[in-house]
Amino acid sequence: MAREQASASLEFFAQDFQAVAENVEKVVHGKPEVIRRALLCLFADGHLLIEDVPGVGKTSLARAIAQSLELSFSRIQFTPDLVPADVTGTDFYSQRTEELTFRPGPVFTQVLLADELNRASPRTQAALLEAMEENQVTVGGRTEPLERPFFVIATQNSVEMRGTYPLPEAQLDRFLLRVDVGYPPPGSEVDILRTHRAGRRDQELAAVLSATDLLRMAELAATVHVSEPVYDYIVRLVGATRKHPMLTLGGSPRASIALLRTSRVLAAANARDHVRPADVKELAHAALAHRVLRTPDAELNEVTVHDVIDEIVGREPVPTRLMPDRR
Repeated sequence: MAREQASASLEFFAQDFQAVAENVEKVVHGKPEVIRRALLCLFADGHLLIEDVPGVGKTSLARAIAQSLELSFSRIQFTPDLVPADVTGTDFYSQRTEELTFRPGPVFTQVLLADELNRASPRTQAALLEAMEENQVTVGGRTEPLERPFFVIATQNSVEMRGTYPLPEAQLDRFLLRVDVGYPPPGSEVDILRTHRAGRRDQELAAVLSATDLLRMAELAATVHVSEPVYDYIVRLVGATRKHPMLTLGGSPRASIALLRTSRVLAAANARDHVRPADVKELAHAALAHRVLRTPDAELNEVTVHDVIDEIVGREPVPTRLMPDRR
């Protein structure tokens, strides 16, 4: 009976997940896989890094996700002169009350678009670290909690390197997944032009779920079964990045956790109560590519991190015995 109830709940999970994805697609045309990865990240209680050229709909994606789930939304344009207080907020003296009062910054929201994060100084970038990891910020020696869910979508432009500060490995590791948006196919770009002529469609987007629904679904996804062979498969994939001759930095245990969490959500989005190796393989690039660094020889020979991950995924044996009897 418990298994039947769980299966029914996962059927509803898959339907609701698809409903949110289709709602976002009304605004973000021609990018169903990008939308799906962003939602996997959100439902896994993580944060998303997008690296791509300007003008491909990154802001529309973040705003549409917020509106589809009735979540509050803020956007920060990161610039070289931005200071940490511009992100977290600050204390100010009120002449009326003759007391210090905390004025919250834009980080106090549920969906935060950190636009062009790598244009800010390392000190300002670091202002997001505590918020992303602990769901709280510390200002003036006082800790202020953030509302849940809290989802950061950070962007950095891959072609505009002048005036940028590379994101440190510690911050990159905070992002559960990384995706590229890319240019839309021609047919979808025509739809974008029609939408532009009709006005800003993202302002008209209706919610299909609530924040409470999101949190409930995230808790359900976290219960999806993972067999011992799949745990071992995740560890072997991530471990192979630490020993690969073309990499100077491999994935940390946080990379293994990212693969685990997002694979569970992917299984739930397909109405399955267990994770398959195919789920892990599908998410390997998004979970690992931003966490590894190439050797100088790899860069010289134009070997990309995606080439290395493809090699690792193709080489590691895939488990076949997945569903041992549960206790």
